[in-house]
Amino acid sequence: MEAGDGRRTVRILCSKKALLASPPSVGIRWLIGSPRFISPLTIVASFRCLHTLHDDPFSPDFSKEADDIRILLVRGFDIIGALFVGSQNRKEDANKAIEASHKLRACLYDDKVSHSMVAALSNAESSEIQFCVSAKSTVSEVESVLYEDNPENILWDKGCLLRCQMALKLPLYAPSHEKLDCERTVSSLAKHAIGRLRDPCTAYLVESADTSSDKQCSVVHGKDLDSVDAKSLLCSSFSLRKGSNIPITREKVDAIRVTVFSNPSRSEQKPGSPTIEYLAATKPTRFSTISLRLDILCYTSQDIDIATTISELVIPGLIEQLKTMAYISFSETSSGQTELCPYHFHPTGFLIPLTAIYDLKYGEMEEKQGDLRKSLHLRLGLPLDRPLMRIANALKFGHKDKRGSNATRDGSSLLLRNVHFEVPASGVSGGALSLIEGSYEYYHYLLGGVDDNGWGCAYRSLQTIISWYRLQQYTAIDVPSHREIQQALVEIGDKDPSFIGSREWIGAIELSFVLDKLLGVSCKIINVRSGDELPEKCRELSYHFQTQGTPIMIGGGVLAYTLLGVEYNDATGECAFLILDPHYTGSDDLKKIISGGWCGWKRPVDSKGRSFFLKDKFYNLLLPQRPNMV
Repeated sequence: MEAGDGRRTVRILCSKKALLASPPSVGIRWLIGSPRFISPLTIVASFRCLHTLHDDPFSPDFSKEADDIRILLVRGFDIIGALFVGSQNRKEDANKAIEASHKLRACLYDDKVSHSMVAALSNAESSEIQFCVSAKSTVSEVESVLYEDNPENILWDKGCLLRCQMALKLPLYAPSHEKLDCERTVSSLAKHAIGRLRDPCTAYLVESADTSSDKQCSVVHGKDLDSVDAKSLLCSSFSLRKGSNIPITREKVDAIRVTVFSNPSRSEQKPGSPTIEYLAATKPTRFSTISLRLDILCYTSQDIDIATTISELVIPGLIEQLKTMAYISFSETSSGQTELCPYHFHPTGFLIPLTAIYDLKYGEMEEKQGDLRKSLHLRLGLPLDRPLMRIANALKFGHKDKRGSNATRDGSSLLLRNVHFEVPASGVSGGALSLIEGSYEYYHYLLGGVDDNGWGCAYRSLQTIISWYRLQQYTAIDVPSHREIQQALVEIGDKDPSFIGSREWIGAIELSFVLDKLLGVSCKIINVRSGDELPEKCRELSYHFQTQGTPIMIGGGVLAYTLLGVEYNDATGECAFLILDPHYTGSDDLKKIISGGWCGWKRPVDSKGRSFFLKDKFYNLLLPQRPNMV
């Protein structure tokens, strides 16, 4: 990007914290941008270099790095430079960073870079970063660095996503007792696929993500990809964004769909008699079929035509994923059939989508799958205690998440989600707000036809808590019924068998036992002798929401509530508690729930002098902890 006076300007869309990762580790971070669709000197993300030579953090193993990043990086994004964390010699390291960027880029795509490369340097002891830019054969300093306040607008103002899925069955003939030459086999398959994807018989059906009956769709044939007529149809014709500046979310992704078909009627060959070619095997040969499900994402501009996008992004993306998945499959044939499947993710803190390929023959709890996810977290600078790259966290295309409304299904019942979104402000003057992090479902009395009025409030609070763990993808178990909760307590020996089917109350201790048994979740319990003492715990509760973000169960006397947040003024002591009340017995009417105060801010003492928490009752607060997992 050129500034008005001709100076080179580096524009940074990701935060400085995301750029360096926390804590910053000595070594190389690859800088990611979209030089074709945004501008050559705009940084949207950074990847940590994990593979090095000779234990030198500044000597990348370019081959292994390219193998990993080729899977991860969505087409349309590219390597635009390198950040050296722990730089000692500014001039020398700037040149090394530029050189490393060129080498990795060449390994990735086997072509020359036409845009400038960015060299960034940091000494690892501070957050200061110095930038240089390659210009022809020289490296010059950057005089202007711009951190954007609204990066999503720049990324998605004209940008859009395309998604292409394709199933393939690859026949494999190999000598029975000889090791397969993977590279040669994959190269042969890729060469064949390139020809097929540009064949006149191949057709590409392009559809908008709109689910309405009048959605935009068009067909582009392989032989027409370079024609003038095909280039007149722009991506904007199929994009639902059209400059709406709406960033993608995990629950809802609008992507232009591209489907590959074969249309033999368009063959340019003259009709002829069927022929069969027989090739005799000269030695014992084994035959197997490798099934692959390709699934790629591409980032492009709405101003680019569909034909060019298919030719320069979709087809190369399919070929690269085919080569990668075929190589893995052929390499693993000796250890059993693989079940490779690509998934797309948009983890917290990242502006751009990412792709990972998982082998479904390994369960998510198996060590090999866990090691792969840990490696992804390390490369992306993601926390190692959050399951951000699990399959359940993959992007959902075309799925709409209606927050605060009937959004999820539990059997035949629709459950309200995140009802506190509609709650008015607490009114605490100068208070610090700390809230639950993530989504939950509202469980209350009589839900699902279960008559638990008068005894089931703690069960309902537990169900809300478990729904939080489900929606954050920590677990795939169903939210347990009252009977299943009771069964769990009997199985661990806390209750007698007669407890199953009863209407006996449970409290914070029992909830902690069930969470440990069903989810492996540990809990912290705070005991309070009187309701008057609860405001004194606001600082501790605020810290819980900031570090754990899980719902809290409050039990006192014969009542149980779910706590979703606190607002607290440390100077004045003024505070309020965001309470989700499970004692509600009505229908799932959001307006009725909010207006009736069943979800809302509660002061310890209201304007009429009434205490929400009773002075003569003790309270137990159950603080569930996040599992330390990826």
